[in-house]
Amino acid sequence: MSDQAYYITTPIYYVNDRPHIGHAYTTVATDVLARFARLRGRPARMLTGLDEHGLKVERAAQKKGLEPQAFVDSMAAPFQDAWTHLRCAPDDFIRTTEARHREKAQALWRRLEEAGDVYLGEYEGWYSVSSEQFFTEKELLPGNLDPISKKPVEKVREQSYFFRLSQYTDRLLAWYDAHPGFVQPQGRFNEVKSFVAGGLRDLSISRTSFRWGIPVPSANDHVMYVWLDALTNYMSALGGPTEPGSAPLFDQFWGENAEITHIVGKDILRFHAVYWPAFLMSAGLPLPTRIWAHGWLTVDGEKMSKSLGNFIPPEPLVDAFGADVLRYYLMRELAFGQDGDFSHDNLFARYQGELANGLGNLLRRMVASIVANNLGGTVPDVTSLPNTEEENVVIEAAQAAAKKTAERLTAVAPQKALDAIWEFVAVANRYVDRTAPWALAKEGNTERLAQVAYTVLESLRWLSIMVWPFMPDKSDMMRAQLGLPALSPAAGADLWPAEWGQLPAGTQTAPGDALFPRFDKKQQRDIRVKLGIDGDKRKDDRARENASADKSAATPSKSTAKKADGNAIESGAIEFEDFLKVDLRVGTIQSAEPVKKSNKLLRLLIDIGEPEPRQVLAGISKHYAPEQLAGTQVVVVANLKPRTMMGLTSHGMVLAGSDEQAFSVLRVEKPIKPGTRVS
Repeated sequence: MSDQAYYITTPIYYVNDRPHIGHAYTTVATDVLARFARLRGRPARMLTGLDEHGLKVERAAQKKGLEPQAFVDSMAAPFQDAWTHLRCAPDDFIRTTEARHREKAQALWRRLEEAGDVYLGEYEGWYSVSSEQFFTEKELLPGNLDPISKKPVEKVREQSYFFRLSQYTDRLLAWYDAHPGFVQPQGRFNEVKSFVAGGLRDLSISRTSFRWGIPVPSANDHVMYVWLDALTNYMSALGGPTEPGSAPLFDQFWGENAEITHIVGKDILRFHAVYWPAFLMSAGLPLPTRIWAHGWLTVDGEKMSKSLGNFIPPEPLVDAFGADVLRYYLMRELAFGQDGDFSHDNLFARYQGELANGLGNLLRRMVASIVANNLGGTVPDVTSLPNTEEENVVIEAAQAAAKKTAERLTAVAPQKALDAIWEFVAVANRYVDRTAPWALAKEGNTERLAQVAYTVLESLRWLSIMVWPFMPDKSDMMRAQLGLPALSPAAGADLWPAEWGQLPAGTQTAPGDALFPRFDKKQQRDIRVKLGIDGDKRKDDRARENASADKSAATPSKSTAKKADGNAIESGAIEFEDFLKVDLRVGTIQSAEPVKKSNKLLRLLIDIGEPEPRQVLAGISKHYAPEQLAGTQVVVVANLKPRTMMGLTSHGMVLAGSDEQAFSVLRVEKPIKPGTRVS
């Protein structure tokens, strides 16, 4: 346990639209990490809020015929309501239109001025209203489009104050070298370092062409650049920047010894990992400890888009499944730091499988059945009974799960943390199956029955703690049925499970409703209708995808193989230039797993020398178990047009060959650097 103060923040969200599942992903992840810190007894504080200034907001208000302040006031409640629905518990909700923020943003400006890093000049260049960002000619896409939002930029020429960002190139690079974990994941950090190493230009930090912003101190005809304004929220919510001793929260959570983590989307990483540290260096203030950039969400394999109608608000999903189920799914399905896909089918599958049949069934068949019917509903006393090898396996699995879960949450890997927890759920369920307590009860073997029951009940106690950051309400329900109080974290008290056998004998259990009630087919159809999911169309899509799944591995047909004589090859010959169009790369398979509801597809994450691994779907599960592929090197078609199957997008093709007797993925004979071109 650490007593180091832990401060974690979401980005503050634009108010030009209502919250959707992408916002929910970021906020839930931040809430999970804050809850874990509290469980470990750390002083912890979580912040979220709204970015309410800027030209984009001003224009959105104009479209609705509202004054900007009235517009942002109307948009605040939906975000606050969404986080309440999702059981996210931020300690503060900051709005950049608040007086407390305006005062501190201006205070930061004055610090930059006092450091000699602000000067008056004139700016002429391309500005994106959508991204609230300036771009050079080289950075624009054809047609003068913003490379991030793909929307048109505007030519701007106006008087502006500038920040001497160019003076911070070497200082930033030195900081990055001294703090190798400053930006995560590593691929994103490499991009940041490359950008800075290319040389920084001074940054325009004020505007005069619109008025919706915080006035520049002593120059009221200028408003502060929205990103300088917005980034200050992380401190203004703590009462800073200010002198030591005048704002206790700022001293505690932004002091030299605090751990400060910003969770952001990859599209705004540059602001947080380049501009923000430079501002703080100039102001003489501590820098954040870590900046975590997560990927983007698609929905059922498609990019979120208003025209497609797939900007999913979280509330209908919460109404259908409950907040904890949605929280669990978001953290379980998506690898933090990488792009991911929100799939309604996978949500149903994980609910029915891992939650209802896994954890829920473990609790119900022990508390509501075995203990209630055979042990008087109380926790048995087994202090005099020695553990057998079967109990030792469970205890070791519990200890390993608690250790790995804690390590992975500390490393901001919630998906991997849940992997560790559900490995233990599987161990506990297998223990029940092997020991067959219902048979022990029938035989009248009360001592062995008591020992088995206690082992499962204690396993559930450990699980109730480990799942609390992800599913706080379900944790409370579990503990109530075990006869235990709800968890109530407090600074200085480490509640993480560490010692086996702490469930008191004689505790009265209280069987209740199923933790995860199963949905019958009619209920599933009704939920799909309410969520606007076209079940018939999706069934047809899956049938087509399964029918063509084998094509995802480049395998010649048997008939083609039989005709492969010299004349056939020559008649189908291509020019060498045509061959060069195919980008073949050596790739290392980092992980492999079956695709839900497909009997052919494996989901592969393949390192081909890019900042992040490629997701490739291959129809090879009938020939390879996932564990046979992890770590092997294969040949990947890297420039194949992306293709969506089973709600997942495949970004490439793994080469393979087959005949009547055998099937084989083409492998690399000796280790070669991932990304090497095959020629």
